[in-house]
Amino acid sequence: LAVCLFLTNLEIPIVTTALVRITGELGGLNKIYWITTAYMLGYAGLLVISAKFSDIFGRKSCLLVAVFLFVVFSGACGAAQTMEQLIVFRAFQGVGGAGNYSPCAAILLDLVPTEKYATYMSSLSLVYAISLLFGPLMGGGISDSSTWRWVFLLNVPPGALAGIGLALVLPNRFPYHNEPSKEKTMSSVLASLRQMIQRVDLLGSSLLLVATILLVTALEEANEEYTWNSAFTIVLLIISGLAWIAFLLWERRVTLYSKHIEPVFPWRFVCNRVWVGMLLNSVCLGAVWFSTMFQLPQRFQIVNQLTAFQAAVRFIPFTVASPVASVLAPAIGKVFKIPLLYLVIFASLLQVVAYVLLGTLPDSLSITSAQYGYQVLAGFGCGINITLLILMTPFTIEKRDNAVAMGAITQFRVMGGCIGISVLTAVANGYLQSHLQQWLTPTEMQLVLHSAESLSTLPASAQSLVRGTFSASYNLQMKILAGFAGGQVLASVLMWQR
Repeated sequence: LAVCLFLTNLEIPIVTTALVRITGELGGLNKIYWITTAYMLGYAGLLVISAKFSDIFGRKSCLLVAVFLFVVFSGACGAAQTMEQLIVFRAFQGVGGAGNYSPCAAILLDLVPTEKYATYMSSLSLVYAISLLFGPLMGGGISDSSTWRWVFLLNVPPGALAGIGLALVLPNRFPYHNEPSKEKTMSSVLASLRQMIQRVDLLGSSLLLVATILLVTALEEANEEYTWNSAFTIVLLIISGLAWIAFLLWERRVTLYSKHIEPVFPWRFVCNRVWVGMLLNSVCLGAVWFSTMFQLPQRFQIVNQLTAFQAAVRFIPFTVASPVASVLAPAIGKVFKIPLLYLVIFASLLQVVAYVLLGTLPDSLSITSAQYGYQVLAGFGCGINITLLILMTPFTIEKRDNAVAMGAITQFRVMGGCIGISVLTAVANGYLQSHLQQWLTPTEMQLVLHSAESLSTLPASAQSLVRGTFSASYNLQMKILAGFAGGQVLASVLMWQR
């Protein structure tokens, strides 16, 4: 289980320091975030759905199918020959990643008694945090010393071994393997399968996928292929909004009136004020967390002219602070009897301060030492909230919703990451296109937006101006992340209980 969780979570940070090298070979710097967003879309779109499927079809079968998908499409990503192929394969790899996470988290809750939830949820967060620590270093080291393709191919051997191990060790009917089972005949198997399919919320699952994918696509393509007021962008946003409304109305109907279909997002979630606050908090946290993982390493490479591995090393303050905070936060709350909500609010305010400061960085090639301190503050703020939101989940909802809730809290964080990265992409593209034309010809600007490595072909004076423009763009993005951090403070108000 730990290997599955580690590989699934590793796949996001390991790519962060390899993106510049990937676009250098395949081209498409202006589509650089689609490499990330495609994986996160597949991941976010299927987390809750895969959790519900594991309730219906069984933990083991769903987990093994997901491991298979993850391994196969990891290999496909490593073999991609064009940017379009890589983006498509990454989306399917994300589907496998979502199927890995949700059953693994549910199995952990099934394995241990309620009083040990805190310990094991902290362990789950620690695995996540460790993948963050080693991911950028591994991605940078691989990109500098070998081909970027190994960033994806390295998942294949351990993923296959983990799948084989789970197939041999995990009981077939877990967690109901100790209960007597009826004698199976072909007719009983078909009847059981038919009942399982009838329980699946196909319409709700489809609406959730459509709403998520169209929203992120509209945000990602705005200021890139299309303008904000283009028919394409407006239509996608309208359809996405209608899909979200239809999704909520359908889930309400299924929860209240259906006797057979199991809702993918039970209406009782919406009626739980504390849980709604946690989900909104998770969305804002995801925007901050994932955007930081991609923006800072890229800044080091483009503005400060560092290699991928050097960028990963400069990013260590954030990647170390996050797992340390993940471990310390629950312990501090327990020892000093501090309500977890107070820690969540403190961590959110810490993020606001950190990202305001990260938005003031100079555009020189040298890196100020203060930047490392800002990273530590940001890492502590993010790490605390990631752990506490997961830890609070099983105590906020009904036990029957454990699997779906664990998937939901993570799905909303990843979905927030998609939204955050998409917003920053739109802002960055608009800023760069409007400001680079002051220093570059249309041909030069097209080259720079196609591949960051083409910066070295520009005259020295132009290079300095272009890097300064990129620096100002990154500073603007950090200030936007400070706004998302402030959103966590507001969401925490909904979580308040006397």
